[in-house]
Amino acid sequence: MPTPDTTNPPRRGLLRGIAAAIALVLLLVLALMWWWDAEPPLFDPPTVAQAQLQDLKRPASVGATTTATLIESVRTLLDKRGGYLSNDKLPPGAWMDNVPNWEFGSLTASRDLVRALRNDFSRSQAQSTEDKDLAEADPLLNSPNDRWLLPSSESQYSKAIGHLDGYLSRLGDDEGASAHFYARADNLADYLQLVSSRLGSLSQRLSASVGQMRIGDAGADQPASASTSALAAPARSQLVKTPWTKIDDNFYEARGYTWALLEQLKAMQHDFGPILRSKHADVSLQQVIRELEEAQRPLHSPMVLNGSPFGFFANHSLVMANYVSRANAAIIDLRELLKRG
Repeated sequence: MPTPDTTNPPRRGLLRGIAAAIALVLLLVLALMWWWDAEPPLFDPPTVAQAQLQDLKRPASVGATTTATLIESVRTLLDKRGGYLSNDKLPPGAWMDNVPNWEFGSLTASRDLVRALRNDFSRSQAQSTEDKDLAEADPLLNSPNDRWLLPSSESQYSKAIGHLDGYLSRLGDDEGASAHFYARADNLADYLQLVSSRLGSLSQRLSASVGQMRIGDAGADQPASASTSALAAPARSQLVKTPWTKIDDNFYEARGYTWALLEQLKAMQHDFGPILRSKHADVSLQQVIRELEEAQRPLHSPMVLNGSPFGFFANHSLVMANYVSRANAAIIDLRELLKRG
């Protein structure tokens, strides 16, 4: 009479248990990915500035709203749902790319503003001394965005927030203040020049989702000693098309950048109010804000679609490029108004 095999049932039960555990872990990871894959909501810059000044027990001053908005934008990167994901090396963060690209776009706008604060807004002239806290916050905020070894990206950005808090607290000092914010038209125009360049680049990258025939500038890649006949040669056209794996990367980077820029311009609308009204430029700034608000409308699709320009399916990148381009056009008009006497 054969002996019954008593080892197979326990082994099958063990395998089933392992499979069930793996399935449960994967289910939890997918649930976290779904929960974390969300863009943070917009906030009201004057309200945020008032709350921060109350915590610091400082009075309101010119530049406080812009500085508080920068602080809140960076803090949102660290404290939003799921935390900061760009430097995650383990699932679910390591499997996600939409939110990290959003983070990079928002971080780019914050880096531009802290550099403008350090070099322009906080200084009366080129020969004046730079602010000590802004001089520390600028390189900290420009630390690599995907560093997980010590010092990690989060720790560097948290230190930058601390220095920005120090600058904000000193802005409210009375006579003999050690921190300054000069809300001048030339400072704002210089900053908007950088913003315009960023928006122009984003618009081109978004438009390349369906492929573009771009004609290079004649002689752009020619050395200085190139002959006149060579420079006079017709420029060659080149097809530029974004790989399908990068379509959503560019889209969410643009979403992140326009999110942070929208908050910054709302804050500057408050801090630069008198100079904008004196230049009759307040309506132009409101137009920029309106276009950026349209760029932040919710995406009612589980993925970024890449249909043809006049095809059956939508092309979300082209829609985003439209709003970015219109915002850029309004910024160019705004800069012209600010540069007038």
